[in-house]
Amino acid sequence: MTTIEPETPANAEAASGETPREVLTWDLFGTASRELATQIAEDGYRPEIVLAIARGGLLPAGALAYALEVKNVATINVEFYTGVEERLAVPVMLPPVPEVVDLAGARVLIVDDVADTGRTLEVVYEFCAAHVAEARTAVLYEKPQSVVRCEYVWRRTDRWINFPWSTLPPVL
Repeated sequence: MTTIEPETPANAEAASGETPREVLTWDLFGTASRELATQIAEDGYRPEIVLAIARGGLLPAGALAYALEVKNVATINVEFYTGVEERLAVPVMLPPVPEVVDLAGARVLIVDDVADTGRTLEVVYEFCAAHVAEARTAVLYEKPQSVVRCEYVWRRTDRWINFPWSTLPPVL
């Protein structure tokens, strides 16, 4: 797999001593999602359902669903991160939780933006595993400490990641 390093000074250590960060721009997100979809297609995996982990996995899941021609897209809400490097003790699935009958017997691609600790992906995978024919995971980024090794990863990093959809503060 070929990856493209973003050309941005935000990936270098800042003069202020700030920790270097991985920066995903909107343009690079387009490249990343297409390369990730190509990786899945070349592996021969044909998901029947793309399951997005909200909120971070919503945009990657939509891009992958289009690229893989999957029209059945579902979401699952899991709260874990409460701020930058701040999280709850354990991930919590929030309602509405997908109906198991809607997933039964399907090939499911579980999508998130990052496997940081991997705990969110682990909770969703375990929820699906007993009911689906096959579940595989796809992320834009995977970190070394993740308890889940995803089948499909665009890039591995140990840096904090700035995503274009969550870098700016809320407008409210």
